[in-house]
Amino acid sequence: MRASWLEQRRESWPRRLLLLPLLPISWVYAAGAGLHRIASERGLLRRRRIAGHVVSVGNLVVGGTAKTPVAAWLARGLSRRGRKVALASRGYGRAGRDAVSVVSDGRYVRGNAEDSGDEPMLLAAAAAGVPVLVGRDRGVVGLRALSAFGSEVLVLDDGFQHHRLARDVDLVLFDGSLGFGNRHALPRGPLREPLRALRRADAILVVDGPLPEEDEDLLRRWAPTARRFEARRRAAGLRPLAGGPAAPPATLQGLRVGLLSGIARPSSLRRSVEALGATVVAERFFPDHHRYGPGDLHGLFEASPLWVTTEKDAVKLVPSWTGKADVRVLGLVVEVVEPEAMLDWVESRLR
Repeated sequence: MRASWLEQRRESWPRRLLLLPLLPISWVYAAGAGLHRIASERGLLRRRRIAGHVVSVGNLVVGGTAKTPVAAWLARGLSRRGRKVALASRGYGRAGRDAVSVVSDGRYVRGNAEDSGDEPMLLAAAAAGVPVLVGRDRGVVGLRALSAFGSEVLVLDDGFQHHRLARDVDLVLFDGSLGFGNRHALPRGPLREPLRALRRADAILVVDGPLPEEDEDLLRRWAPTARRFEARRRAAGLRPLAGGPAAPPATLQGLRVGLLSGIARPSSLRRSVEALGATVVAERFFPDHHRYGPGDLHGLFEASPLWVTTEKDAVKLVPSWTGKADVRVLGLVVEVVEPEAMLDWVESRLR
């Protein structure tokens, strides 16, 4: 499988010429994103500040950098330390139109993937005991969390570009295998904002690092005072989509499997599966946040009797759609290096 445009740091001259028409659009996009941030920081745009503390978990590039698992980990950690925490998500791609929806009240999951979005459902599963709310305006979501649950800390999943809400901590994540990509803004490259936005990062968390040295140089330039942390993803289990006990991920060793996903970087799923010793014989990939239907899974068994999908996709898949194919869900956990030190640092910023 060839690397996507997201993952190519160095490009051939023919490819550069082919993508040259995208550069002007990229410049306009970057300028607009930069101006929006500047206007917000200088008070030209209204920025809501709520009574509680706000911690943002976000990134600068498009694609999976483990934002949602890290947000859930952080919420669990702060809750374990006695903080009243709530999680806030935009709920990208959700069908529900309420200004605020309660996906989980900390005891019961009340939402579903179609109305709430896939990532809020993952948050609800990964952060038991923590309320999860969804809404386009995270400031309004924060007010609901304060009034309904008495929350004193609001953790934003994917909040670095959400300028309408003031925050106490901006944690920015990078994937060590991707880094800054080709360093162009969308649509020519993976950057959601110009690199100078990193000046607003309070901390940098590199997942599955290290970063390439040239990207480290950029971090030293744009975020010289940001606190640095590290984390890694680990395969934690392999459960049947239809339900049942999870098996150790090592059971994939030597098996021939198909891959089924609708995530930003499907190559990351392939790397995880191949690292466990499986041979990929079929792939069925869809756009990020894809809303599945029965037709999307037609003919799975004919391509491969065994398929592997992600937890993000599993919340939108109906087992009866898979026919005779055996679809397994690969669970991944994020392990923060020196977790207590990171929680200590976040709490010191909140104080």
